[in-house]
Amino acid sequence: MGLGINHLSLEYYGIPVKTVTLAGVPYNPTAYTVQMAFMPQATQSPQSSDWQAAQWAAITSNILFPYAAYCLIGPGGTITLGTGTYVVYLKITGEPEIPVRYAGYLEVS
Repeated sequence: MGLGINHLSLEYYGIPVKTVTLAGVPYNPTAYTVQMAFMPQATQSPQSSDWQAAQWAAITSNILFPYAAYCLIGPGGTITLGTGTYVVYLKITGEPEIPVRYAGYLEVS
């Protein structure tokens, strides 16, 4: 999955989240903290300072991806990115799990 935005733009970057299950039962993850990291090198792993605050949205009409995480990118947003291609990661801080997922690429022109 890839997306492109202009470096002057201020907009939300969204990542769809599949149905979450806990012990085989569908579960709403929106009570947990969600964060994103935008890494300029594919070989870099996110460090604690790379994680940016994101927010949840529930999309009840979508059976496969009923949740999405969003981060405001651009001047005045949560993070301002320079031109380049970024590898995007998603992290959900739950209990006891803290999954980190590769979410795609973001091209900033």
